[in-house]
Amino acid sequence: MSTIAEQVSDFNVGFNEQVGERLAAVFAAEQSGLVAAGVPADSVAVGTVTPDARLLDVDGNEVGLFDSVGGFPAVLVFYRGAWCPYCNIALKHYQQELLPQLQKRGVALVAISPQTPGGSSAIVENGELEFTVLSDPSNRLVRELGIQTEPSADARAAHTDLGFDVADSNADHTGDIPFPTVLVIGSDRVVRFADVHVDYTSRTEVPAILAAVDSL
Repeated sequence: MSTIAEQVSDFNVGFNEQVGERLAAVFAAEQSGLVAAGVPADSVAVGTVTPDARLLDVDGNEVGLFDSVGGFPAVLVFYRGAWCPYCNIALKHYQQELLPQLQKRGVALVAISPQTPGGSSAIVENGELEFTVLSDPSNRLVRELGIQTEPSADARAAHTDLGFDVADSNADHTGDIPFPTVLVIGSDRVVRFADVHVDYTSRTEVPAILAAVDSL
């Protein structure tokens, strides 16, 4: 199967044609600005102890992060929301290519976003996801991990032109979202691998995640 990067490259060709040169330029400028700013200095890193957080499942029930992984090592995937095409590409890929490998290794897979439980349910259904998908409704966990960002003003205006607003999808009605991030944590909650992507069109590839899992 093609990599996430290859799928994104194919998607971008049609997407840029669909939205037109003006909006494509807005999103390209946003990505360039994010890359220039780099990963925040205080973001989660290897050795960080992951805080336990109260999250919501797809039915709106409160669950603890570590209750959801059952005391096992885990891969945590932070994504922006069901509205993000790059998130959908990545999560579908993880369903097909990552989840079976993690199941063989006894490692949990959990995806987390700030969207409403309804949004979580939608991405589960659209991607036919069989792993746990949770909502961090106040972005509390995202803030504690130092991976919070938000779309630029120009990007949000472009979103409006395309008929949606991030705040309408988020449980706290803000535009706050996480940088796409993958963490591999041990059963002791210590982060053993952290990959924060400031360019939201890129994602952590499966071989890198499995290499980190196998080094636990």
